[in-house]
Amino acid sequence: MGILNVTEDSFYDGGKYTTETAVLERATQILSEGGDIIDIGAMSTRPNALEIPEDEEISRIVKAVKVVREKFPEAVLSIDTYRASVAKVAVEAGADMINDISGGTFDPDMIPTVGALQVPYCLMHTTAKPSDMQQHTEYNDILADMLQFFGQQLEKLHAHHVHDIIIDPGFGFGKTLEQNYFLMDNLEVFQQLGLPILVGISRKSMIYKLLGTTPDGALNGTTVLNTIALMKGTDILRVHDVKEAVEVRKILRNFSKKTS
Repeated sequence: MGILNVTEDSFYDGGKYTTETAVLERATQILSEGGDIIDIGAMSTRPNALEIPEDEEISRIVKAVKVVREKFPEAVLSIDTYRASVAKVAVEAGADMINDISGGTFDPDMIPTVGALQVPYCLMHTTAKPSDMQQHTEYNDILADMLQFFGQQLEKLHAHHVHDIIIDPGFGFGKTLEQNYFLMDNLEVFQQLGLPILVGISRKSMIYKLLGTTPDGALNGTTVLNTIALMKGTDILRVHDVKEAVEVRKILRNFSKKTS
């Protein structure tokens, strides 16, 4: 899953893809480098990010979806939003699936809307909105708490006839650096849910803060963690750097063939 942020303030690539030409160039890059899904986001969800008006998010999303869909009619387009209204117009404009960082907790209309749309849904765990999620990092037992969260939200999704679901542990969302690495170490726990697992750790602070660098200097660390994530059963990697992630997948697949 290649990231296409049509935002002004995302932590790594904010402001790079705000014109139609730039959007198409990025979509072309994702697909040409081997990406399977283009994940389009119009509102930053980095720590301390503030919400933008709903109409602005809709405008950005619809423009991006239409231009990419026209150029690449067969591409799989995911929409990174936690607003039901944005999800609805995006799918109507040609998007294929919804990637919701809130797991249906920020907008009570999201789960019923996805049920009505009958599109795949990525269910992510977080503790609060991006503006203050890093002030909410206390758990009784992080793995048990997260599994309980997923269980509750899956019940709601199934009640609305949503069954094509992907699980995302939400690295960096309401988790400390130590908690992020604990989750990575125990990632296989989430396989008990019997659903595909998505991991998005691309150039995040859990990498660059540990290494004492910046998002620009976090590619190697990202590749290391993506490798570990795949070895622990991850099905989808959400990344800025598609070529490198595809190479990791190819090497691990070849390694498995050689050793099986």
